[in-house]
Amino acid sequence: MNENIIATIVDQVVEKMKEQQSFEVEASGRHVHLEQAHIEALFGKNYQLTIAKYLSQPGQYAAKERVTVIGPKGVLHNVVILGPARKASQVEVSKTDALILGVKVPVRESGELENTPGIVLANGNKSVCLEQGLIVAKRHVHVSEKDAERLQVMQGEIVKVHVTGAERSLIFDEVVIRVSDKFVTTMHIDYDEANACGFEKGMRGQIEK
Repeated sequence: MNENIIATIVDQVVEKMKEQQSFEVEASGRHVHLEQAHIEALFGKNYQLTIAKYLSQPGQYAAKERVTVIGPKGVLHNVVILGPARKASQVEVSKTDALILGVKVPVRESGELENTPGIVLANGNKSVCLEQGLIVAKRHVHVSEKDAERLQVMQGEIVKVHVTGAERSLIFDEVVIRVSDKFVTTMHIDYDEANACGFEKGMRGQIEK
């Protein structure tokens, strides 16, 4: 067999293997998760969020309802609420958003809210003052249990992920692996990180071992 043909076949096999080890990357903008009590404080007694569109993770959705996030120096308008309701309210912003708000915001995993700053949420003349819950989400990969075996990763592991783009490919360090049988395997980065890697819809990442 011609050496050029063999080389082409080998390249195709290598690319196929890389594709099988990769996963989609999604850019996640600023958003709010609310406990039911805060939903009712902002929208009315027994209020239920209205589903606008479902997200990549099963059961998760963007609601039609929006809130204003009010900091000591600035305001973020029209911030989307993600449902369903959670046990504790949480506001996720980027570092750029934090500068607008005028708050020093720590990088945390979702749900790790102890010793995080509070923030005010408003809907018209209704408002809620959160005592804590404002975070910059630590970049992470949701991994299904089946894919955890394929990717050779485990819950809580910290990895590097190579995100490949047309112009600004980037290796992200300190990426948290989150494993669950309820997850679809997808990496989440915020808009600051998305800009850094020249994010485009359909970009994929691969764990660097």
